[in-house]
Amino acid sequence: MGKAELIEQAKSHYNEAEISTLEVAINFATKAHANQKRASGEKFITHPMAVANILISWGMDIDSVIAGVMHDVIEDTETELDQIKELFGNDIAFLVDSVTKVSKARTGMRDLGDYSQQTKDNLSKLLIAVGQDIRVIIIKLADRLHNLTTLQYLPKEKQTKIARDSLEIFGPIADRLGMGRVRMEIEELAFKYLDPAEFKRTQNLMKKRLGKSARRLGVVRSEIEAELKKQGVLVEINGRVKSLYSLYQKLKKVKDINNVYDLMALRIIVDKKEDCYLVLGVIHSLYKPMINRIKDYIATPKPNGYQSLHTTVLTPSEQIVEFQIRTQQMHEFAERGLAASFHYHEQKSSKNYTDRNQPTALPANLQWITRLQEIASRLKEGKEISKDQLNIDLFQNRIFVYSPKGDIYNLPENALPLDFAYLVHSDIANHAYGFRVNNKIHPFDKPLKNGDIVEVITRQMSRPKQDWKELVMTTHAKNKLRSYLRQNDKINTVTKISNIFIKRSKK
Repeated sequence: MGKAELIEQAKSHYNEAEISTLEVAINFATKAHANQKRASGEKFITHPMAVANILISWGMDIDSVIAGVMHDVIEDTETELDQIKELFGNDIAFLVDSVTKVSKARTGMRDLGDYSQQTKDNLSKLLIAVGQDIRVIIIKLADRLHNLTTLQYLPKEKQTKIARDSLEIFGPIADRLGMGRVRMEIEELAFKYLDPAEFKRTQNLMKKRLGKSARRLGVVRSEIEAELKKQGVLVEINGRVKSLYSLYQKLKKVKDINNVYDLMALRIIVDKKEDCYLVLGVIHSLYKPMINRIKDYIATPKPNGYQSLHTTVLTPSEQIVEFQIRTQQMHEFAERGLAASFHYHEQKSSKNYTDRNQPTALPANLQWITRLQEIASRLKEGKEISKDQLNIDLFQNRIFVYSPKGDIYNLPENALPLDFAYLVHSDIANHAYGFRVNNKIHPFDKPLKNGDIVEVITRQMSRPKQDWKELVMTTHAKNKLRSYLRQNDKINTVTKISNIFIKRSKK
């Protein structure tokens, strides 16, 4: 992609002053990378320009796009960070510097003889360390996505390493950010290089099944369109094919592709939320719903913020069809996730946003980022973060639970009641006597489930105990509990010493 093409792409997204700054950045990066080429033989500048173009397509703010253009200049040229600060300001300089730190870590890891757990842990720490501004991770995702499209030019060993951490690190991060389309693209590209034989086998299975399914699905689509037209509901209907990597993962469990009901789905996009439920009713009036496969992710979104109605039905011809029903806004978020919902240019004047030492308050579906920001603060203070903490807080699945007042809290899968209590407030957790979940007494050691309503029963005399260490799993809860117990130990020690002196003085 050339400069003129990138500027033209940007014009419909940014104002004249922002476009002017972008042009300066392109000229700056082009000059800095003037004598460099990629493994493909192309000019090096084609890569950062492609990254910037991806960021524009995701709807990111102009600072992210400019940082995308210049994300390699510190690492790969003689450019100093101060030059970027002087020309483009502190915010863009921070983004470029942070992306560089992640990239430098990858360069150091490429010399490892094998892909070790330490590699994953080190990269995870770096991603968490820059979690104080989530745009850094989004820029890195764009960088990784474009690099995966040109992986064929690298040696086999590097292809395998990059593909593996794309699947194990960057794919899950894209998923956490709600960036479904990006996750799918990363997984598909990485899968192709990591296991070419399985990729080809899965691809062939998909092709054999799709031809017949697509024809039969066309009949169902026509029936639905006709009925919705009668009802006066304006909709857009298109097909969605399951990604190859998702199919590969599914086939590990179900074995037979004929038992994969969501290989193809019809996606129905409507104007407003109320229409989603109207469309669901119309579908169920035409076809027999499979009750256990009706999912309302609108009323209860997925932990990454994804919203949609899902239903699977059986047609009169005994065809099993999945439908996904959502509004345009929900669809935008499902495709682009955090990049579609974060308006950084509106937040730059916010105190929480500009103070990078303070975790920013976020809605429930993004609370994991707040946890990530807390870990970033601990790393900055030189405190150790264990491998288990990283895996729990970043790479595990998440659940939603509710307070009795209806407040939503986002926790890792298998989180325990005390994890919830510490997420609500440390003082409440420190006086926890028991728990009610869905109006029933719930033991301390029984994991919570998605959708649970959790009430903390407190008593003034209740205090944390050492054995509570076995009853928490999140980093946040462990840190709060450890801090309390440590402080309590100090108080007990001082009290014992005081008592000894008092006894001696009495003698």
